[in-house]
Amino acid sequence: ARLIGASPGEIVFTSGGTEADNLAILGRARLFPGSPVVCSALEHRAVLASAHAAEEDGSPLHLLRTSEDGVIDVSTLDALLSPSPAVVSVMWVNNELGTIQPVEALASRCEQAEVTFHTDAVQALGKLRLRVDEVPVSLLSLSAHKVGGPKGMGALFVRKGTRLRPLHYGGGHERGLRAGTENVAGAVGFALAAELAEAEREAEMVRLGAQRARLEEGLRSRIVGLLVNGATAPRVASICNVSVPGADSEMLVLTLDMEGLAVSSGSACSSGAIAPSHVLTALGLPADVAGPSVRFSLGRTTKDSDIDRVLAVFPSLVERMRQSA
Repeated sequence: ARLIGASPGEIVFTSGGTEADNLAILGRARLFPGSPVVCSALEHRAVLASAHAAEEDGSPLHLLRTSEDGVIDVSTLDALLSPSPAVVSVMWVNNELGTIQPVEALASRCEQAEVTFHTDAVQALGKLRLRVDEVPVSLLSLSAHKVGGPKGMGALFVRKGTRLRPLHYGGGHERGLRAGTENVAGAVGFALAAELAEAEREAEMVRLGAQRARLEEGLRSRIVGLLVNGATAPRVASICNVSVPGADSEMLVLTLDMEGLAVSSGSACSSGAIAPSHVLTALGLPADVAGPSVRFSLGRTTKDSDIDRVLAVFPSLVERMRQSA
């Protein structure tokens, strides 16, 4: 709570970011049945699936317009604030592109309109300054394992005065918002991991930024037609998403895995999917560009030698695929 500027009574512990997102979206939609839900087409599946579930229950779903670089157009929000939505949800950092959304501007507009604003900040924790005493978000989702904490542990910040309908019923745990015995060990591990991530945040982002710049420059110079998705937008340093027309993303992922390099196509949570990334499709990229995409994730264990390894292996792999095609 202290790290994000909240009070302890405003934190609800959950089983992860997915549950936190579900509680935020469905907790508001079920409290105000029939009221619209507003989000972007770039959201994590946990938000989009919750929004579609609310839509099936009678809450209209409205999507915010997105620019080609993966940033929400703030000016499109105003037209969607009347009739008053049950909730507006925009992620702080996109999990596939690393693009940073204008959350402060979006939250401020919602505050002025007295509309509840939720942000999925799972990818932002440990990478950006997150302070709910500075940015007027009503609800904010977090996940422990994104900062090296225990898996299966998350949290939802619920600003004092923000009402939700719980998803779980039973005892009065978490002020009636989440029934069930609290995972105390998970909460302690989460708190410690978050403290360590925040202490190292600025230096780590500088280090990863240099590594990503070298990775992207190296790939661009070695692979004809390679596109770095979201490159013109503000991004966190930990994600690099590239499209390689003429290659097969599934084969790229499998072959790189055999070379000892772990990458993903789309988000890690849905990397088993064959369809093109819904995020890249939402940017308007054609299937032959959105389909052959790969995401490189950089973190505290990423070494300079890992970047060297990618630059040595990836371009030749792409060349072989293009020749065989």
